[in-house]
Amino acid sequence: MCMNRYTLERIDARIIHVLRTLSLPLARFAIFLVFFWFGILKVIGASPASPMVLELLHRTLSFMNPSLFLVLFGLFEMLIGISFLIPHLERAAIFLLAIHLFTTILPLFLMTSYTWTAPLIPTLEGQYIIKNILIMAVAVGIAAHLRPRHM
Repeated sequence: MCMNRYTLERIDARIIHVLRTLSLPLARFAIFLVFFWFGILKVIGASPASPMVLELLHRTLSFMNPSLFLVLFGLFEMLIGISFLIPHLERAAIFLLAIHLFTTILPLFLMTSYTWTAPLIPTLEGQYIIKNILIMAVAVGIAAHLRPRHM
């Protein structure tokens, strides 16, 4: 019985060690993949989120050219994704991500017909936005692994 417990503890410790080794690279790659992929869809004009993005643009920055904005916004998302892959750019990546998440949460408040079917019942677009809480949590996990800067 003690031998089995000892073996299970060693296996458990080994699995945890492997997961700790993989967690940060997987988190960085996951954010890269989502932001680069969704960004390139905007750049090539194939994003299903474009109508909502353009409606938000119309309500907030109506003076901007919509086609140009979509391309720039897509490039911004791609930049965020790439930044998470490059060592030592994590702080900048998280800053850019925070700006992005702040702007992308606006439809929950400014475009409720797009994002809610009833109180606390989001539309598919609303769910798309709310999942950003998960992205922010992953970014916080990445930030938790940074070493403090020495001034």
